[in-house]
Amino acid sequence: MAEIQLGVIEARYANMIWEHEPVTSSELVKMTAVEFNWKRTTAHNVLRRLIDKGLFQNKHGLVTSVISRDEFYAMQSKKYVEDTFAGSLPAFIAAFMQDSKITADEAEAIRRMINKAEE
Repeated sequence: MAEIQLGVIEARYANMIWEHEPVTSSELVKMTAVEFNWKRTTAHNVLRRLIDKGLFQNKHGLVTSVISRDEFYAMQSKKYVEDTFAGSLPAFIAAFMQDSKITADEAEAIRRMINKAEE
């Protein structure tokens, strides 16, 4: 799948859609008027860009996701590790954990993830 990049406003709009989906395009116009002070045309134009990027679909005025929020952010995270740490998850974790502590519950959750990934 091609890399999907979102600007700050596009990301906020995408999160709004993910939080409320399925949502009608007319409901989105109302929500963006309140949240972003947008006019109808702006709401539709930005929605069209998000659809063109492959995140959402609009069928008969009902907007739903093609890629879930979790899938999208997983792709973004993997891309970040690839670009910044040459794909090395241990290097990313070392940088992330520098001068940090984790709780026993967090450590156990990470162990479960590693065990599941090794299976």
